[in-house]
Amino acid sequence: MEHLQFARHRRLRHTANLRALVRETYLHIEDLIYPLFIAEGENIKTEVSSMPGVYNISLDLLEEELNELVSLGIKSVILFGVPNEKDEVGTGAYHDHGIVQKAIKLTKEKYPELVVVADTCLCEYTSHGHCGIVENGHVLNDPSLDLLARTAISQAKAGADIIAPSNMMDGFVAAIRYGLDEAGFEHIPIMSYAVKYSSAFYGPFRDAAQSAPSFGDRKTYQMDYANRLEAMREAESDIQEGADFLIVKPALSYLDIVRDVKNNFNVPVVAYNVSGEYSMVKAAALNGWINEKQIVMEMMTGMKRAGADLIITYFAKDIARWLQEN
Repeated sequence: MEHLQFARHRRLRHTANLRALVRETYLHIEDLIYPLFIAEGENIKTEVSSMPGVYNISLDLLEEELNELVSLGIKSVILFGVPNEKDEVGTGAYHDHGIVQKAIKLTKEKYPELVVVADTCLCEYTSHGHCGIVENGHVLNDPSLDLLARTAISQAKAGADIIAPSNMMDGFVAAIRYGLDEAGFEHIPIMSYAVKYSSAFYGPFRDAAQSAPSFGDRKTYQMDYANRLEAMREAESDIQEGADFLIVKPALSYLDIVRDVKNNFNVPVVAYNVSGEYSMVKAAALNGWINEKQIVMEMMTGMKRAGADLIITYFAKDIARWLQEN
């Protein structure tokens, strides 16, 4: 045995402090973006049945929620609207007094330094639940672009720091960039849902945002989960059209795509840790089957290791508390 030659990798794992010294990947509170669902009405704080710990919150209770987020050190939020009324063309999405526009204004008044990302889509506001104009059962691409640009402009007027279009229409980044620039918002960046797969992991979100399509599915505009090269084409198009961030959604089943995007494009990459990923962990934790903290921190570190610069996650408040404990 004394003549054997082999590497001693365990030397760097001998103590906790030594392991910390050589640790390659870290998760920081600044990496996290917390989703908020803002409902029309008053005195509303309704827990989403399929997402323990996540609530639909009315404007009058939003300040209380923001106080908690800021006290935890969370720097960024992404806002989704839950309107009372919907129509065929999603008027509430681009109305200057829409629920998200009001939430943006309130948030920036109370906490100007908080980074507010506005989800820019129509599905929460359309009666059919699709992300564009529908005609004869088909989602129309080009006629939808004008409404998406109008939505982005109204959100920028309200004070949004970042516009995050999630609709996956062809040309949506170009249309929104042009609209923002023409309206004097050249400084507002676009965080594009560049690589968004048609995924079963979105189910609980549709409960929260009340945005399930009333017919069919979204496979004609969201991507097939079997495809990898298509993701690079989608991301490249968005970069050429003016995207400043690239989102990959979902995260856990698409870490290879996160790494591909990171390797190929020199902009910040955002992993969206989606509702189904959140709900599975919460359900297992509530049943005592897993250690939630250990599982979540391993998941998040895996996303960072795969190449994510930022993570949109419903676990942000939990993670903030765990980081403070450490």
